[in-house]
Amino acid sequence: MRFLIPILISITALFFTITSGGKMERKVVYTEKAPKPVGPYSQAIIAGDFIFTAGQIPIDPKTNQVVQGDIKEQTKQVLENLKAVLESAGATFDDVVKVTVYMRDLNEFSAMNEVYSEYFKNSPPARTTVEVSRLPRDVKIEIDLIAVKKEKK
Repeated sequence: MRFLIPILISITALFFTITSGGKMERKVVYTEKAPKPVGPYSQAIIAGDFIFTAGQIPIDPKTNQVVQGDIKEQTKQVLENLKAVLESAGATFDDVVKVTVYMRDLNEFSAMNEVYSEYFKNSPPARTTVEVSRLPRDVKIEIDLIAVKKEKK
């Protein structure tokens, strides 16, 4: 499993290299409506028609504090953060094609899904959910996603 992510990243990079004639244009996405990055990474990157978000955890961007509470409250904050990042990139949840959810306790899977389904009502994207031993700032959940921008007509 630990080798899967580097392989997927390599395949994605190869795809962009092939489809862009070797020149992949990248644009950094940043919004004050989502938590500031705590390290050397961007909230999201637009590469071609794709938007790749960094993992978001349940931090309130106004206070920079972790939202305390159960998995439902934390999931809602994470999805609100992702919504803000997507909007800043010119996209919505309808444009999302792949989601990865990292949870500290899969016993909370059903409760997380209750909130998640409020954001992805129609044609939900492909999703992978994995249990992990620890997440930044000891939160219960982290989510990242990939979206494809709609062509402007």
